[in-house]
Amino acid sequence: MALAANAGSEAGSRRGAAWHWALALLELAVALGASPASGRRWPVPYKRFSFRPEPDPYCQAKYTFCPTGSPIPVMKDNDIIEVLRLQAPVWEFKYGDLLGHLKIMHDAIGFRSTLTGKNYTMEWYELFQLGNCTFPHLRPEMDAPFWCNQGAACFFEGIDDKHWKENGTLALVATISGNTFNKMAKWVKQDNETGIYYETWTVQASPGKGAETWFESYDCSKFVLRTYEKLAEFGTEFTKTETNYTRIFLYSGEPTYLGNETSIFGPKGNKTLALAIKKFYYPFKPHLSTKEFLLNFLEIFDSVIIHRHFYLFYNFEYWFLPMKFPFIKITYEEIPLPTRQKTFPGL
Repeated sequence: MALAANAGSEAGSRRGAAWHWALALLELAVALGASPASGRRWPVPYKRFSFRPEPDPYCQAKYTFCPTGSPIPVMKDNDIIEVLRLQAPVWEFKYGDLLGHLKIMHDAIGFRSTLTGKNYTMEWYELFQLGNCTFPHLRPEMDAPFWCNQGAACFFEGIDDKHWKENGTLALVATISGNTFNKMAKWVKQDNETGIYYETWTVQASPGKGAETWFESYDCSKFVLRTYEKLAEFGTEFTKTETNYTRIFLYSGEPTYLGNETSIFGPKGNKTLALAIKKFYYPFKPHLSTKEFLLNFLEIFDSVIIHRHFYLFYNFEYWFLPMKFPFIKITYEEIPLPTRQKTFPGL
């Protein structure tokens, strides 16, 4: 770069350079999907980790996570394996098909080896049940809300055909080789170690198509969709089958970043904000009597619907959501099976 010949031209060059840098940064922000006004990238990327931590002993599940889990087997390369779409109402073992009528469904994947005749089920769900992953515990001895939030993959031998068929779906969506299955298994282990926590909500600006998405959920159906996409990357061709998934939406204006546990609840934190967050979460505490539940429901209605406040915990950080009508919605939407990815020689 040539130096300016005099002070006037040097100042002009500096102004020109600053303008070019500003344009370059704006273009970069647009390319990354950031909002120029907020500098944020939407949706906020889900944070991955280098390893899965041990669960805190305080966190106890009412129903044991993956009680019959087993290692993923190594298949023979020449095996032909059926890939099955599995879907049934959430908590069917307790409520029967009740949640199925509301289209609140749990998703999983089945595999059948034609070489050995063995069946397998693979799914991803909460270690400590949904409530613990969605809302924290307010422990008197702790300043900050305490979260029991982990989700993980579960793999076990066998498919409970009756469970999936009776009120849900058990359908063939693809066939793969044993070699492809083994590549998928390697990916599942890596995905499971780095994606450690469950996220219930998808947060959008509005229900309409093309609306800005602020946060994506990370749940059982997203695991199934990620697995299908990975199989498509490995060359799997899927059937022409309609596939629908449950999604739980919150609707809000552009979220405001508030900080993490240390910056909000630490010694130098924001005491007013800390109190507001804890007050918001208090009505969501578990194990309530019927009377407590009704009173707390009124508090939740007042906070979320009347005052349009919601505090979201995402990536171990807190965000404020200025809620908008219709506030919350459960949908059962079609998300098509992926298309096999083809490679072209010479490219």
